[in-house]
Amino acid sequence: MEERYCQSCGMPMGLKDEHYGTEADKSKSKDYCTYCYENGAFTADCTMQEMIDFCVQPVLENVPGLTEAAAREMMSIQFPLLKRWRA
Repeated sequence: MEERYCQSCGMPMGLKDEHYGTEADKSKSKDYCTYCYENGAFTADCTMQEMIDFCVQPVLENVPGLTEAAAREMMSIQFPLLKRWRA
């Protein structure tokens, strides 16, 4: 199985079912993580910038040595490519 990333926050979802959000019919979403998507809807009504602001701390906790500025820059490049944020 290929590595999947949440198309809202960029989190790697891997092979663990519990990382995947749910559709309205309770099936697993193939695009969104459990933190961003539940029962066929996004869990937060936010802008892309608000999502970046929210994700900075978890990214810093999971990528040792990464600075906040570098994390923000990385997400500012990657997030517009994600399904939820594409123009």
